[in-house]
Amino acid sequence: MKIGIKVLGCPKNEADCDVLEAILRSRGHEIVYSVDAADTIVIDTCCFIEEAKRESIDEILDFIEYKKKKSFFLCVKGCLVQRYAPQLVEELPEVDAWYGVLSPQRLAEALEKRVRFLVEQPETVYECAPRSRFNSYAYVKIADGCDRNCTFCAIPVFKGRFRSRSIESIEAEVRELVRNGVKELVLVAQDTTAYGIDLYGKPSLPKLLRVLDSVEGEFRLRIMYMHPDHFDEEILSCFCNARKVLHYFDLPVQHGSDEVLARMGRVKKSDQLLEMIFSIRKALPDAAIRSSVIVGFPGEKEKNFEELLEFLKVAKFERLGCFVYSDEEGTPASELQGKVDEEIAKERMEEVLSLQAELARESLSRFVGEKLQVLVEKEAKNHYIARSHLDAPEVDGIVKVRKNGKLNLPSFQLVRILDTDGFDLRGVLV
Repeated sequence: MKIGIKVLGCPKNEADCDVLEAILRSRGHEIVYSVDAADTIVIDTCCFIEEAKRESIDEILDFIEYKKKKSFFLCVKGCLVQRYAPQLVEELPEVDAWYGVLSPQRLAEALEKRVRFLVEQPETVYECAPRSRFNSYAYVKIADGCDRNCTFCAIPVFKGRFRSRSIESIEAEVRELVRNGVKELVLVAQDTTAYGIDLYGKPSLPKLLRVLDSVEGEFRLRIMYMHPDHFDEEILSCFCNARKVLHYFDLPVQHGSDEVLARMGRVKKSDQLLEMIFSIRKALPDAAIRSSVIVGFPGEKEKNFEELLEFLKVAKFERLGCFVYSDEEGTPASELQGKVDEEIAKERMEEVLSLQAELARESLSRFVGEKLQVLVEKEAKNHYIARSHLDAPEVDGIVKVRKNGKLNLPSFQLVRILDTDGFDLRGVLV
């Protein structure tokens, strides 16, 4: 087969499809990067929020339209199918195959057999994670599923219980990636701080990080999706003592009002969240903290929103994502009273983003004049494009490094920061 793969949604999907690509290549299939060259198209979908669902449906419809011009086997897989398979099959008969949340190995086998429908309850997580394409960074999925009970989130419904990969399999994948020149390994899961609780009887992220930190080679580790309720002193101590773990903390707090946090099913209150943030900044003054918040949650009054704004002013996150709440079928939040008008919710989001732009500018300015190690990844016309510890791939800013000779890419370089540029930094090679 000549297979084209379209990935939508989160980095966890990207990690899965990288592994799928390698498995398909190992079985003699060709991966192609244009529809014209493909006889099979795989779309990996997302349904985390309403916007993600719309994007997935729009992408499917685009490929259905293209099928009128060129014949190919169209397979749609992933979270959207896992959750809405009966409706999708009925409404989109032009799609040739529907697969739910499957391991890459199982998906490859189903594709080869041209299985038309395969949706099962997710119960396992893959241990073998081969790769065939290597970039400057790679996502490494350390677990799948979720056992949390956030009232707004449907992920446990379609992703299943929390399931960790073994430390040995993750270490083997990291060694293979580093051997092939990957410079940044981004660890992902629905909740990375819960890693190992199912395998080892307790959360074991620090144990995993100590093992990965001992791997030989020139690379760095970035940890994403850490749940604030599981973040503790042992994890912080590991960040302080590890040589290769970036001082980057992705901690989605979701809100800053205790009333709203309680309705969301979150455990830590706003003062505990701030205490966590202060402890990180005290231990690691160069720390970059990324978070996300939801506005327009059912029952969010103006008073609650003002509490969120005040919380953000104190927390001073370097990076922040903001989402407008949308009902997810089957979640407790969808049954709550006090729905917030959509226009009001959008206005609140704009206000949060405007405030964050000011806070980020202030926070980033403390790095002006400092020297930062950056990963230089691309060459633009007048500068190199790099990322510091502040910058996760695809979601954060960049460092624009003034050209001064030719560099091998990708490579780590020491840069003196000259100025801020919105959410980015500008610098020069030291």
